[in-house]
Amino acid sequence: MKASLTFAAFASLAAVNAHTTFQYFQNAGVDYGSDYLRIPPNNNPVTDVLSSVMGCNVNGSVGKPKKATVAAGSTFTAEFHHESRTSQGIDPSHKGATIAYLAKVSDATTASDQGLNWFKIHQNGNINPWASDSFNANGGKWSFTIPTKIANGDYLLRAETISLHGAASYPGAQLYFGCAQITVTGGTGGSPATVKFPGAYKGSDPGITFQLYYPVPTSYTVPGPAVYTG
Repeated sequence: MKASLTFAAFASLAAVNAHTTFQYFQNAGVDYGSDYLRIPPNNNPVTDVLSSVMGCNVNGSVGKPKKATVAAGSTFTAEFHHESRTSQGIDPSHKGATIAYLAKVSDATTASDQGLNWFKIHQNGNINPWASDSFNANGGKWSFTIPTKIANGDYLLRAETISLHGAASYPGAQLYFGCAQITVTGGTGGSPATVKFPGAYKGSDPGITFQLYYPVPTSYTVPGPAVYTG
């Protein structure tokens, strides 16, 4: 009982000071900011995986004026921070995974985030070290490859980190995410399997309800579909 109380108190204290948002991204040597990103109005997490904001977060249907041209097969780097760009990516207590999705849209600057067809293009569920530790040590940055076997055109790119310090019961996992507005070029076409947000995650998923502290975990199952390997 004493250990459980200690863990609960620690998680509660950590939650006060350690939130994060998707604030910048890099591709082909270019640094992109808020004109290209649907950033939520604050750094509070989403904990209800059935919420209507699970697409691009709060105000996620409100487009930004610009979209970045991104080549299929290129490296995309997402950058998360607790507050300003000089702050840490996330508090070290917030262990968890990184995930990324794409959804095809007609115009990334105006498309709603509701009812879209999303496919997963990245996940890092490593626990030694945790993905969150890795990106925190890298200035809030984590990278993945844009698939080559996708259609050209506009997409919303949803980058997400899931923090598990409070995930022993649902709702407790903290989801931090936002959407970049991009135009993909050089794709060769493809038909990835897709999911909806909300709908891709359930509260009972082992990657959403998860005991971080005791017994000490030996693995972690990232929620959602398999990564599209095109």
